[in-house]
Amino acid sequence: MAKDTAKLSAKFQISIPKAIRTARRWQAGQVFAFIPKGEGMLLVPVPTLDELSGLARGAKKQGYRDRNDRV
Repeated sequence: MAKDTAKLSAKFQISIPKAIRTARRWQAGQVFAFIPKGEGMLLVPVPTLDELSGLARGAKKQGYRDRNDRV
C-alpha cells in the first residue's frame, strides 16, 4: 500500500489525496473533527442529522441503568 502524503500550504491548508477521498467517499463541503492522538491527529467526518436518524431504533428502555444505579 502506497503512502499518500500532503503538504501544509502557506495558508495552513491541506489537500486530501484523491485516493483517500474516493475510498472514504468524502465530499466537498463535508465537516470534519480533529481529534488529538499522541503526536498525530485523527480526522473524523462529523455525521449529519440525517445520517444519525434511526440510529437507536430497537433500543430497549427496560433494564436501562442511569448514573444513580452505578456503584
